[in-house]
Amino acid sequence: MKIEREKQQGVTLLTPVTRRLDASVALRFKEEVLAVIQQGESRLVLDFSRVDFIDSSCLGALISLLKASSGKGTLALCALNGNIKNMFSLTRMDRVFTIYPERSDAIAELNMGE
Repeated sequence: MKIEREKQQGVTLLTPVTRRLDASVALRFKEEVLAVIQQGESRLVLDFSRVDFIDSSCLGALISLLKASSGKGTLALCALNGNIKNMFSLTRMDRVFTIYPERSDAIAELNMGE
């Protein structure tokens, strides 16, 4: 699975380049993002602009990543489409994760804390 990585204003942006984050890629997705966290990146934004669908296995991976980053930095999400936003709302994960409409919003907010 491919994840684009870029840094803007001190924030690391990770963009999965796939339409579906499901059980077939959830473990690789989790491992790749975890590696970035373990490299010491403290301000991460997962950009879901290219993702149309996530399933419960990906949601579980995201929760694991949030726990891994806890105390080490910030993990935020951005650019969720309507279906993904609804899933986060139904599962109440929108109360657990910090979610921004666009990457520019996430970068601005994370830089305000600096």
